[in-house]
Amino acid sequence: MSQTNSLLPRQVADAYVDDLIALDPITGTYLGVKESSSKLPDTSPEGQEALAELARTTLARLDEAERLPGADSDVERRCARLLRERLTAELAVHEADEGLRVVSNIHSPVHSVREVFTVTPADTEEDWAAIVERLRAVPDALRGYRESLALGLERKLYGGPRPTATFIEQLTEWADTGKGHGWFEDFASAGPETLRADLDEAARTATAAVADLRDWMRDVYAPAVEGAPDTVGRERYARFARYFNGTDLDLDEAYAYGWSEFHRILGEMKQEAEKILPGAETPWVALKHLDEHGAHIEGVDEVRTWLQGLMDEAMDALDGTHFDLAERVRKVEAHIAPPGGAAAPYYTPPSADFSRPGRTWLPTMGETRFPVYDLVSTWYHEGVPGHHLQLAQWVHVADSLSRYQATVGMVSANAEGWALYAERLMDELGFLTDPERRLGYLDAQMMRAARVIVDIGMHLELEIPEHSPFHPGERWTPALAQEFFGRHSSRPRDFVESELVRYLSMPGQAIGYKLGERAWLTGRENARKRHGDAFDAKAWHMAALSLGSLGLDDLVDELSQL
Repeated sequence: MSQTNSLLPRQVADAYVDDLIALDPITGTYLGVKESSSKLPDTSPEGQEALAELARTTLARLDEAERLPGADSDVERRCARLLRERLTAELAVHEADEGLRVVSNIHSPVHSVREVFTVTPADTEEDWAAIVERLRAVPDALRGYRESLALGLERKLYGGPRPTATFIEQLTEWADTGKGHGWFEDFASAGPETLRADLDEAARTATAAVADLRDWMRDVYAPAVEGAPDTVGRERYARFARYFNGTDLDLDEAYAYGWSEFHRILGEMKQEAEKILPGAETPWVALKHLDEHGAHIEGVDEVRTWLQGLMDEAMDALDGTHFDLAERVRKVEAHIAPPGGAAAPYYTPPSADFSRPGRTWLPTMGETRFPVYDLVSTWYHEGVPGHHLQLAQWVHVADSLSRYQATVGMVSANAEGWALYAERLMDELGFLTDPERRLGYLDAQMMRAARVIVDIGMHLELEIPEHSPFHPGERWTPALAQEFFGRHSSRPRDFVESELVRYLSMPGQAIGYKLGERAWLTGRENARKRHGDAFDAKAWHMAALSLGSLGLDDLVDELSQL
């Protein structure tokens, strides 16, 4: 482990990053560490315990660091409180053995193993030689994951049956993409002919490991967890909510807030829908009309080009007026997501040296026609001014923060809250005056309010309030959650099903969008009140984006003081 004697909190945090990379080469690749490209982490119970022991050791070092002169400065204090909060939340999840039942359609060690290949450097023959070694490491990584799940079965710690079934379907697709070979063979086919034999052999070995895991999940794991609940209950939910939101939430208050936002947004949606299809029974009838008759992009290549143009236009319009951006932050790329993943778009941040830029990813789900209303605010969220401006700015100012604050210390609700705030900001700035685009934005806002309602509601089995237009007085179940979400979203059925599985397997994460947005809005309003007419939104935005990661309580405190 890194030597950390007499180091201040930021130095302890960065030493933790170094030690984490040694244990987790996937993190190393996302941070742009070349030496990580040939390796994969130990996903077994022993590997999980090694990460936990690193967290415990780092917390002890942090205790010492906080007693040193200079540890009470603002930059050291912010880093220390983030590091303590994050590692404590991670340990709480580990010590409850949650790592022995991680089965998901989006967030598992296996998903991480596959997705890291999409950001592994692949420009030179040397890069591809490292990829060969990483492909050869896939069987051990998947074997370690299986060992963790098997130990979970021994301890009667079960993943949800519904996420299990979906995960098996994904593994089946990754093992055979329909072309007679698997996803890893598809990926390796882009490599140089000089390494063709090694690449093909390593890719076949990786695919065989995927198929073996699929068979075990289907034949052993799925029957063992049959009948187990898909929901987690209040105690487990509170633990996960702390992990994803960086604060101990009042879950009943958050549930009520979700309902208040539902009713507010529904009122605005009805007004906007009337402009598009007068007399429409619901806003979603108007959105269905837009699916067929609204502005749209034809073709996968064409939509990628269009999304790139949308981000470039937003960057040009915002830089110098509402933000002051470094040149390297201005670069962001639109990509099409590899098949076989979840349905939701996502973003990957730049490497530490910006040699790999920030990238947005669109899963096409086999579609070739893309309505514009469904894309604009989503790319304000994923790209500019959303995830890209925040996470790339963190990397840009990492030297004045710490690498930890700018990268692996990210609190999900902070980042997702900023991205949802970014959508609202574009509405406030007049970028969404077109009725189609604005109804699409409100539909996206409604989805985030619905997430708060159904995620908390079904996991805690709460009562649906009497003022609800949907099954008032009944208790939430996953089936009711899927029906509610489908009724109040323009998304297609496969997207709705994918989302519900995501909520079942990542409890407490989906609520961070709306609760995080509330934190950002509260912090901005408090700062505006402090400064009065002297409030400078551009200066506030840049200062806020340069804070690095914080949990929601700490975020509101810091934003209010800017």
